[in-house]
Amino acid sequence: MPSNDSGKHAAPPLPEPLRVPVADSHTHLDMQSGTVEEALAKAASAGVTTVVQVGCDLKGSRWAAETAAAYDAVHATVALHPNEAPRIVYGDPGGTSQPSGAGGGWSRQGAREPGGQAALDEALAEIDRLAALEQVKGVGETGLDYFRTGPEGKEAQERSFRAHIEIAKRHGKALVIHDREAHADVLRVLKEEGAPERTVFHCYSGDAEMAEICASAGYFMSFAGNVTFKNAQNLRDAVAVAPSELLLVETDAPFLTPAPYRGRPNAPYLVPITVRAMAEVRGVDEDTLATALAANTARAFGY
Repeated sequence: MPSNDSGKHAAPPLPEPLRVPVADSHTHLDMQSGTVEEALAKAASAGVTTVVQVGCDLKGSRWAAETAAAYDAVHATVALHPNEAPRIVYGDPGGTSQPSGAGGGWSRQGAREPGGQAALDEALAEIDRLAALEQVKGVGETGLDYFRTGPEGKEAQERSFRAHIEIAKRHGKALVIHDREAHADVLRVLKEEGAPERTVFHCYSGDAEMAEICASAGYFMSFAGNVTFKNAQNLRDAVAVAPSELLLVETDAPFLTPAPYRGRPNAPYLVPITVRAMAEVRGVDEDTLATALAANTARAFGY
């Protein structure tokens, strides 16, 4: 007999579909159960007709590019996740030990021999090659993640971040930023390097004050399901003050499932829950917000 709590890990039910279709600006289909076809069909039935599939390492970035080439509803981004850079240089743990979830969105761990700076350069060269492909619309997720990162790891992350910025600018692609407990340094590096024309803060994690800084620089801010969490007032404050033309919505699936389904598997079809939460915070109807989100995502990623 199944246990009484078996439903706690089941996929959440399909929300009421959005009347105005939107895009999931950041998802990891390769970390979700089921096929790509199933995920896209279920998302479309909820009014989520486009997804941006995000790469986090070489294997995942290649997969993202291949998947985007095969499906019109999928666009790709390619990158080495901030925590991937120290693993390549120093091996495992190499100054970082990042669990999945909580906005980390990164769980591919495993023993690795140190490869040094040459190995990082080789990996970045492959990201550069992939970034040139037409179906690849962004370079990311890249940035800085200080959640469980030592000094050596931070140095490797920043070197990798700067390289990704250069790749994005050279290919005219969007830059997708992962920023975890590193707000000041992320903003500093962007200023020092010169941000690409289109820069997206994925799973925005700052407050209203930082949102105003991002807005003044023209950075897009993408909000995930954690905007619905009780302890995330800082995110709701940011949603309230961010300019409507710079707002995006995402799942970061399979992570950050919105309330009341926190802890259960996330997927693109759950975007409507976050859209409605954002609309409530901003005091606008969901159709108005969805219209803006759809246009913003297409503008941010150039599709």
